[in-house]
Amino acid sequence: MDGTILVADDDRTIRTVLTQALTRAGCKVHATASLGTLMRWVDEGKGDLVISDVVMPDGNGLETLPQIAQRRPGMPVIVISAQNTITTAIRAAEAEAYDYLPKPFDLPDLMRRAARALGEKRRPAAAAPAAQPAAEAAPAAPAAAPADDLPLVGRTPRMQALYRLVARVMNTDLPLVVTGESGTGKSLVARAVHDFSDRRAQPFTVVSALDFAAPGTAADLLDRARGGTIVVDEVADLDAEAQGRLARLLDAASGEGGPRIVATALHDPVPTLDRPGGLRSDLWYRLAGAVLEIPALRDRVEDIPLLANHFLARAEREGGSLRRFSPAAMDRVRRHPWPGNVRQLENAVRRLVATSPAEEIAPAELDLAVGPAAPPGPQAEAAGDLGESVARHLQRHFALHPGGLPPAGLYGRVLREIEVPLIEIALDATAGNQARAADLLGINRNTLRKKITDLEISVTRRRKLM
Repeated sequence: MDGTILVADDDRTIRTVLTQALTRAGCKVHATASLGTLMRWVDEGKGDLVISDVVMPDGNGLETLPQIAQRRPGMPVIVISAQNTITTAIRAAEAEAYDYLPKPFDLPDLMRRAARALGEKRRPAAAAPAAQPAAEAAPAAPAAAPADDLPLVGRTPRMQALYRLVARVMNTDLPLVVTGESGTGKSLVARAVHDFSDRRAQPFTVVSALDFAAPGTAADLLDRARGGTIVVDEVADLDAEAQGRLARLLDAASGEGGPRIVATALHDPVPTLDRPGGLRSDLWYRLAGAVLEIPALRDRVEDIPLLANHFLARAEREGGSLRRFSPAAMDRVRRHPWPGNVRQLENAVRRLVATSPAEEIAPAELDLAVGPAAPPGPQAEAAGDLGESVARHLQRHFALHPGGLPPAGLYGRVLREIEVPLIEIALDATAGNQARAADLLGINRNTLRKKITDLEISVTRRRKLM
């Protein structure tokens, strides 16, 4: 890596770790705990890349992005934030951040993103237009509905990937499919896409199979939704006649000014396309402009404490009593399987806030609310889960190509997709120690080194930043 990086974060440990890592990688680093100092450096022409926290003592890092873009067009900014919500990711995208990472972040991942930002040949940007006089300023867009209270909270990679995808597609006209188990928050994601998009001032309309029972559905829904968003709830439940009416709605909505169509599905419909009673493949291809997959709570265990505390804080803001989980109770919360996903967790927290006799919630009270404790030890994934996930992914990959056949070379591409995260996670778990990572993987160290080179995996020796 080559370049000068400006780091703004009020956490001294983060400044120190980033300065050391970036310097070892060959960069010059200027680090500060002040947005004012950061902007002075930007004005002085220093830096090729900015890495900035959001919440700073003298302001909000996201609010400086338009100023940086105006004063230094084309300068990339990577935003890092402990506010692990979909709102932060979307606002970073709206402010045209180069990238966004949640805290605690993975240092090798941040280093890779910084290297890409420095290495990309960014096209020269036109000079920023002069500010409009107040009398001629364009009217402000309607404010998005507050989303900080949405339980779309998570720092796990799968949730952060979901947030980034939402930020990328929210202002496109692509139809969307949101998939996930009951209680994961499919309707909340659909609502967030609408509320943060350019369509937020238009109606948000949710329809189900019953709404497609009568002729004339397309015309009626177009009248109701105008240029807003139509959410088709559980699209896989539509019978053949209703699917035909949804197809006609898609035809009618495709013109300029038509509503956006978002469908939700309890399960991934791809394996059952065109089967009796299943979804028509032609309809799926039209709906699935982008697929937003919401993981089950058991697949993002590290987010469970975040969500539990989020619900405690929200209950207090709504007039409930101040409550907190004891360490043992929080461990119990984390180990519970939560078959009802986020909805079940939220209802359990609300019940505990109302019924707990003390400020600190004990494990026994949690047992009364959600049932007996799970066996001790980490949650073990059922045997075959990885194979089933890979099979689902491949089925979708085949189905989304004409004739059901992807381009040649699939074997190598699939192995690469599995090998890269496997090696990266092993290196992350061993703090970049290649000898330990090779032992963990059960391969020769020279083999690991060759794979790191061939797969272009970045390795940084460090302690994990927490």
